[in-house]
Amino acid sequence: MSRDLQSVERYALRLQKLYNRAVRILVLFLLGLSGLLAQTQRPPITGLAHVGLLTSDLGKADQFYGHVLGYEHFSLDKPTGGLMLNYYKVNDHQYIEIYPGLKGDEDRLTHIAFETTDARKLRDYLASKGVKVPASLKPGLDKNLSFMITDPEGHKIEFVQYLPGSLHASKFGALMPDTRISKHMIHAGLIVHNRAAEDHLFRDILGFQVMWYGGRTENETDWVDMRVPDGKDWLEYMLNVSNPTVKQRGVMHHLALGVEQIQPAYQIVLQRGYTPPQPPKIGRDGKWQLNLYDPDWTRVEMMEFKPVQKPCCSPMLGQ
Repeated sequence: MSRDLQSVERYALRLQKLYNRAVRILVLFLLGLSGLLAQTQRPPITGLAHVGLLTSDLGKADQFYGHVLGYEHFSLDKPTGGLMLNYYKVNDHQYIEIYPGLKGDEDRLTHIAFETTDARKLRDYLASKGVKVPASLKPGLDKNLSFMITDPEGHKIEFVQYLPGSLHASKFGALMPDTRISKHMIHAGLIVHNRAAEDHLFRDILGFQVMWYGGRTENETDWVDMRVPDGKDWLEYMLNVSNPTVKQRGVMHHLALGVEQIQPAYQIVLQRGYTPPQPPKIGRDGKWQLNLYDPDWTRVEMMEFKPVQKPCCSPMLGQ
């Protein structure tokens, strides 16, 4: 009987050791898995942060963005002295950046920026996906945390995290007068030649979703709207563009301001002394729109938030 009891005790001890070893292995596995997930999880990308544009004349740019569109601005100087850029404030999280120094026929668009809640984590995530990113991040001259990548088309794409104490945060709640023609920038457009390559970055890696696509006819796709993964703003692919002139490129490389109703906005810009080339019209996406152009031929599209008729070509996400 004593031997039987000893055998049972030895067997129980072996089982306990095996159980303890299995628990340790499981704990190590879960720790490794959680670490891997933490390294590769993409932080939220919540919307458009700003669009950067070059100008040949700061005074004329201010007449357009400040007077016609009704935005207040603040500035940032270079470390060596002299103006770096003016920020025209759409709202606390969105800006139109105007840089002096436009030369000849160069692209007016310098970059498009999206807001993220964690720039360092997004940098690490993109690095894990093979995207070329800076080796490290530190606050910039504006004291925000941001970094730039280059998309497959050669466009500069920036990601911004607004930090407490930054130039922008110090003006939260200010510089938002009733004169603003719009309180929200809803999309920005880029010329895209290789949609598959662009999709790999924005859809497969960054998590953007196709919101709508359409064309001048039912049988072609000229525009693809890619909505940010954690918000309502979108990036618009401008397809089927070859050898654009300066004016054509300004049409394609554009920004869009959302309005509840297009007709009152149209009357406001007329009252402020600006006559658009064409009156408002309903676009192929079923929304009222009005095209304005800044002094250097960058298109500023004003667009109602919701379609008033059925969009062509494809359903619209969220409608």
